[in-house]
Amino acid sequence: MSFAVVGHVEWISFVKVAELPRAGQILPAQDHWEEVGGGGSVAATQLAKLAGTAHFFTALGEDEVGRRCFQRLQQLGLEVHVAWRSEPQRRAIVFVDGAGERTITVIGPRLEPWADDPLPWHLLDECQGCYFTGGSAEMARRARSLVAATRVRDRFTTCQPDLWVGSGSDPRESVGVEALRPLVLTAGALGGRYWTDAGEGSWLPAPLPAEPVDAYGCGDSFAGALAFGLENGLQSAIELAARCGAACRCGRGPYQGQLKL
Repeated sequence: MSFAVVGHVEWISFVKVAELPRAGQILPAQDHWEEVGGGGSVAATQLAKLAGTAHFFTALGEDEVGRRCFQRLQQLGLEVHVAWRSEPQRRAIVFVDGAGERTITVIGPRLEPWADDPLPWHLLDECQGCYFTGGSAEMARRARSLVAATRVRDRFTTCQPDLWVGSGSDPRESVGVEALRPLVLTAGALGGRYWTDAGEGSWLPAPLPAEPVDAYGCGDSFAGALAFGLENGLQSAIELAARCGAACRCGRGPYQGQLKL
């Protein structure tokens, strides 16, 4: 079975601190590293670890940072299909505090793949499932099933996904989504809730397989696994996704802890 993600990428500077600095304060970093990230790349890598590989349709800046993103995405085992842009590659700074919680600042606009980009969109016709974080919703809809992030619901003007997913703690993903069905909203360590035409329900968090390290990428790993498991029904997909989110929580950065099938 083939799976895909259509979405965005950021080059991340991670900074590990005991606590977030207050205004005017100077604190030493306990650790720091750089890695490719963003909802699209994290979900695509989780999909690849479950399915063996995954197509990733994205856009990157045609600069040194964008080329670095491309090389790293290939190293992660993805089939990367890139629309190159003249704009600088989007970046981000992520602070990870002593409790493993992440705080994110993004630098620059999202670069997203669009329908008129010369990409092998026909490959989506053969995909069992797809997760969407930005770009052309019409192209992503070509997959057999489509899971989409609530944050980019404005991209859907002529089609709809099979499932919406977002973070219940992020107002940009949870406010104003009452009419979206079916809908899954995560709640981190509390589990989450879902709504379908048949009713609503909730789930408890999956147990952590090790000590918690870093929360960055947990929600995106959840979403990628949701797209992978949806063929077996929503309940089964949520169970797998919760396990993947919990596994990601136990690794440094978004990829170290991700679950393999």
